[in-house]
Amino acid sequence: MDTHGREKSSVAFWSLCAAVMLTAFKGAVGIATGSLGILSEALHSGLDFVAAAITWACVKASGKPADQEHNFGHGKIENLSALAEAALLLITCAWIIWEAAQRLSGGHSEVSVGFWSFAVVLTSIAVDFTRSRALMRAAKKYRSQALEADALHFSTDILSSSVVLIGLVCSGFGWPAADSLAALGVAAIVIRVSWNLARRAVDELLDKAPKDVRSQIQEIIGKIDGVVKSHDLRVRSSGSEYEIDVNIHVDRSLSIVEAHDISERLENSIRARFGGCTISVHVEPD
Repeated sequence: MDTHGREKSSVAFWSLCAAVMLTAFKGAVGIATGSLGILSEALHSGLDFVAAAITWACVKASGKPADQEHNFGHGKIENLSALAEAALLLITCAWIIWEAAQRLSGGHSEVSVGFWSFAVVLTSIAVDFTRSRALMRAAKKYRSQALEADALHFSTDILSSSVVLIGLVCSGFGWPAADSLAALGVAAIVIRVSWNLARRAVDELLDKAPKDVRSQIQEIIGKIDGVVKSHDLRVRSSGSEYEIDVNIHVDRSLSIVEAHDISERLENSIRARFGGCTISVHVEPD
């Protein structure tokens, strides 16, 4: 595994360790206090652990070079990781909504609000803030959808923990229904995030052209001396890299060497803008 792969794997591994710690802490406090809001957060963190484990494994696997069976590499594994994470989050939401509805319709369980109730939520917010920033930095640096999915996930965890915190405060002031309502708020936030993650992962798996990348490549082509025109530009994502195909027209009087020099300058300009790419330039006489 190269340096980039090791750094991505390291960030994913520490996110996995944080998920283990938060799941155990939230579970213990949720059981002790009877808070559905905290228990829903504990289950959420438990699935975060599964999702983080999947992300870690997929990030390591996606770094494998292309082989005879996978000619374009293993980058799509990251998209499958993001899709699996979205599915796990939706399972979490189903349980949270069912349990909250049961409590709201059949009476509220006693919620014990104390120091540990607030400590676990505040700790969760601090940990999620730290790891979401680290994951997003790595995601942007290496264009990793799996790490970006984790970063967005944990950013919304901060929001859901804040909702639970509000529910605990309201419960402490004698409004126990607030805990169940806070749990429903968590579910609503998670459903929205899950939907966005799933949609993006499916778009990548179906080779939808990355947003704004086509226009940027066309801009680059227009600045290359010797290119008369271009057509049939195709772009898709594969993990942290782009795969780009394009046909360009050059003056028919140019030699093969001169035409190749133009295509090489185009490839170098594209890589200078987007980093690692698999580029295929077909040169035609105008």
